[in-house]
Amino acid sequence: MSRQNYIFLLSCIFIFMLFSCKHGEGEYHSLTDKIEEKSKDYHGVPVSSESYINDLKIVEITEGEHTFLIPERKSQITSYACTECHSKPLEQMKGSDFKKAHWDIELVHANKVTMNCATCHNGNNMDNLQSLTGNSIDFNRSYKLCSQCHSQQFEDWKGGAHGKNIGGWADPRAAMTCVNCHNPHKPHIESRWPSRFNTQKVKERE
Repeated sequence: MSRQNYIFLLSCIFIFMLFSCKHGEGEYHSLTDKIEEKSKDYHGVPVSSESYINDLKIVEITEGEHTFLIPERKSQITSYACTECHSKPLEQMKGSDFKKAHWDIELVHANKVTMNCATCHNGNNMDNLQSLTGNSIDFNRSYKLCSQCHSQQFEDWKGGAHGKNIGGWADPRAAMTCVNCHNPHKPHIESRWPSRFNTQKVKERE
């Protein structure tokens, strides 16, 4: 092939590629190009989660690259602060005439060899939880306690794939924590029939 023919062929290819780009007609080289082009004028949607949060007491947390809101926990605990009753270290209160409490709590979480009350509660600092390494954990950050063993669920929760978001994915993001859905002393959620199924059965039995 002569040099002139080679240059002519390259010119034809260039012209063909130039006129094959039809961005103005709504056609794109790839899906990524289309997303980028369509996103230039996107300014979000006028939806907010604030109407779903309402009067819910919330706190803001940051875990890794995720910052979002969670329900404030301590004001929901009827017996908090714990030191209102636990006026002495737990060891000093054993065998005394103090009124016994928490007698109705049955721990069904792992097994008795692996876990007991002292795994999460510090008998000398009842107003806070404690990690497996003995560090203090605020009751409002109880998810940090759960994340020690349930690390995959914790990662999913941070990203929004596990648990319940309040108000869906609307900003500001607000999410329930572990204890909003799970009883920390008995976290397994029993299988249930959908309420719709139960309603139908009730009607059938009438």
